[in-house]
Amino acid sequence: MAKTVVIVGSLDTKGDEFSLVKELIEKTGVKTLVVDFGVMGEPGFAPDVSRDEVAKAGEGDLAYLSSGDHKDEAMQTMARGLAVVVRMLYDDGKLDGVIGMGGSGGTSLATMAMRTLPVGVPKVMVSTVGGGDVSAYAGTKDITFIPSIVDVAGINSISRNIYANAAGAIAGMVQTDAPPGRAERPLVTASMFGNTTTAVDHARGLIEKQGYEVLVFHATGAGGRTMESLISDGYIKGSLDMTTTELADTVCGGVFDAGPERCLAASRAGIPAVIVPGCVDMANFGGIETVPDEYRERNLYQWNPDVTLLRTNAEENRKIGEILAAAANESTAPVAFLFPMKGVSMLDSEGGRFWDPEADEACFDAIRGGVKSGATILELENNINDPEFSGAAAETLLGMLK
Repeated sequence: MAKTVVIVGSLDTKGDEFSLVKELIEKTGVKTLVVDFGVMGEPGFAPDVSRDEVAKAGEGDLAYLSSGDHKDEAMQTMARGLAVVVRMLYDDGKLDGVIGMGGSGGTSLATMAMRTLPVGVPKVMVSTVGGGDVSAYAGTKDITFIPSIVDVAGINSISRNIYANAAGAIAGMVQTDAPPGRAERPLVTASMFGNTTTAVDHARGLIEKQGYEVLVFHATGAGGRTMESLISDGYIKGSLDMTTTELADTVCGGVFDAGPERCLAASRAGIPAVIVPGCVDMANFGGIETVPDEYRERNLYQWNPDVTLLRTNAEENRKIGEILAAAANESTAPVAFLFPMKGVSMLDSEGGRFWDPEADEACFDAIRGGVKSGATILELENNINDPEFSGAAAETLLGMLK
């Protein structure tokens, strides 16, 4: 059966552009279904889902929105409506992939709808902001951004190639099936950083030998948010949160801040969790010149030309410990803290650049004092990357899962 790509866009201002993309996709043998979310002029061609239907799905009135006096309200209403329509098409089996094109406004509307779809459903966005920071538009979903290079305004010698590439990309995505994997296994999440790779790789191997599939997330802010999102969506059976370093960025204003919700998803989902204060010895900044003045005299380590690490101090570690304890206290499922008493990262080992047992102890002590009774706390005389420690973390989670 032919696959269907849903095309979403403003057909009043970009009718020619979407007509070309529709034609190019259909030439590959893929069907299209066009949803119009424009509110001003007449559509360039007849869509399959009209702007009136989108407005109604957003609980708005198109005549009111198209007057031109309520642009902010129109954007909000059409965004809500488009999200409802796109998700409904997916639930009804009428969407195998989705593509949008636009400036910042069109990108905002289209990607809000794309974010309602599960990870793995092909999503392509041709955007004027595609070459910049698109984290706000992507959220925690796998949206492929293609920079439009020129504005999405007409078909010219540059845009013609961009539109053709985008059409080919989404058509190829929906026609390519992922190779079969093993029989479906229960999913476990794990957080990792360069400084905990050895630990997480070892623990992952032990857990997967027991029939689980471990999804590893790089703790770069976006990685933590994505992990939390999958947990919240109900896909995950257990959490091996060995690298809670993003909280150091929350406390210190670093670039890998995953937000205030970090570490809460497992508690709210009621799944077993092993929590380790992994890499809480470091907050992350860009090149050395980007480090805030207040930290310039602190213990800094240039991990590479684009990443500078700040060694957190006792007060900052105490705050991190308080956040971790508060998150664990919301859980209705078993929670276990494991403390690596000989260092929370590769750099935080005896003689290492970030070795500071007093700072680590401030984090551990805040957890001990803040966590409610019932949570397990294991203190091991190892560095986090020692196989004895990572093995204990894996065995602890496996015990709770059983």
